[in-house]
Amino acid sequence: MIFIAILIGCILGALIGMNAPMISYTYSSYLAIAIIAALDSVFGGITSVINKNFDLKIFVTGFFGNAILAILLTILGQKLNVDIYLAAIIRRYYVDKWIKIIKKRKVKSERRKIEQN
Repeated sequence: MIFIAILIGCILGALIGMNAPMISYTYSSYLAIAIIAALDSVFGGITSVINKNFDLKIFVTGFFGNAILAILLTILGQKLNVDIYLAAIIRRYYVDKWIKIIKKRKVKSERRKIEQN
């Protein structure tokens, strides 16, 4: 069912994209990074569906959060005259690593509580 929704979304996006006006060069870098961040969230959602732990709230907040954070990093990079938009792409690796560390700590603390009882 989710794959049908993904397919319909891709088709609708392609149709809207063919009929949408051209994006100016000024905003093209922002849009490109936002699309990459959004695709990162979509592929993360597909992975969680395959692993059978998909949560719609997490997907939606991650989708918009990734896109907004990527755009803000791109704006900051342009203000500093540094190509920091690459950080939006690399950031995903470190966020995943940080989440795994937090989960390990949580599991360890739960084990200690069980052992104490």
